[in-house]
Amino acid sequence: MTFKFFLSNSGNTRKINLEFTDELNNNSFLVPTPLRISESEWDIEKQRPKNIYIKKHKELNNRINKLKIELKEFYGECLSKKRTISSRLLVQTVKNICQSHHSISPEMTLLYFMELYIHTKKELISESTYKRYKVFFNLVQKFEGHTVERLYIKQINSEFIRNFLVFGKEEDYSENTLYRTIHFVKTILNFAERKGIHTSVRELEVRRERQNKEIITLSESEILKIKYTNVPSRLQDAKDWLMISCYTGQRVSDFMKFTTDKLRDINSKKCLNFVQQKTKKEITIPLHPIVQNIITENSNQFPNFVSVHQYNACIKEIARLAGLNETVSARKRVGHRTKLLKTEKWEVISSHIGRRSFASNFYGKIPTPLLMEATGHSTEVMFLKYINTFDGERMVKLSNYFDKMYEERFLLP
Repeated sequence: MTFKFFLSNSGNTRKINLEFTDELNNNSFLVPTPLRISESEWDIEKQRPKNIYIKKHKELNNRINKLKIELKEFYGECLSKKRTISSRLLVQTVKNICQSHHSISPEMTLLYFMELYIHTKKELISESTYKRYKVFFNLVQKFEGHTVERLYIKQINSEFIRNFLVFGKEEDYSENTLYRTIHFVKTILNFAERKGIHTSVRELEVRRERQNKEIITLSESEILKIKYTNVPSRLQDAKDWLMISCYTGQRVSDFMKFTTDKLRDINSKKCLNFVQQKTKKEITIPLHPIVQNIITENSNQFPNFVSVHQYNACIKEIARLAGLNETVSARKRVGHRTKLLKTEKWEVISSHIGRRSFASNFYGKIPTPLLMEATGHSTEVMFLKYINTFDGERMVKLSNYFDKMYEERFLLP
């Protein structure tokens, strides 16, 4: 059974037509659809919009995929019931499928259990994790459209993995995205097993996704170059925030909200106390002397707020002014995909670099448990919950490390 989509010959926006062929029963139908698109935005080879990642074309592509699957099911049902299939019946069916705004996955399908799992976890996970789960869901949905076949939970096996990987590579998805999706599918199979449904999850052997080795960080010497680089006044707030991020190890969603009312004195040590937006963990960290100096030089205040988009643009410019132009291998977004490219370092500086640099620069110099306290990285939730309740002795110890390293690097001749 094959589907061929093509555009009508006239109009600013062309009607999408469908040639529907059942080779087994030697039947072929030409059916107009109510779907439309401009000729310049249509991919003739792939028979879909050229860019399926902009909102209107993502929706159109989803409707095309939905049409293929539901029309195939309807046609098969008519054949099994020996119901007469006419062009008129197919035209009306296609119209109903395309105009329906409801898309409920049938029970026992993989998408049904994915939706159920995401719904049950929604209140327990961060917004970023929820979005990541939706990416996995949408990718599996695209795969169904590619195969014109619903995936039922009991059919998920090693053949599914092979076919999914081939599809993903053809669509130019990164290996990390593909393997993370497969591991999420395994999570869904385990979820179904806990509901008493037998699956092939124990038969699936999948390697972990490859970790990106092209992680970009700032060395201590590079941070110093930035610190002593004069920048225009319009970049000063972003420069200060970049330094703060490198010496607090926090995400932009957290450090950009730092204010002096989050400062605490613990055993005569100035500390920051806040709740991480992503993890909802309460974090208490001592202020590195460089952060204290920035606050002091800024009239005892943190720098002015800078939007994430503006901050990312500014710190790239700051890094360029600081001469961070060595060639590095890094992943950059090209269109709707990221690709590994050779580029100058300043071009790939982004808001997360401070957090990565903090962890990298202090690792091996400060005991790891203390660093994990600062960043909030850990799977030992109860341990983190305990130490985040103002453990004064640990705060002083971490602060002493900061002071010692600052004196050695900046104050001693």
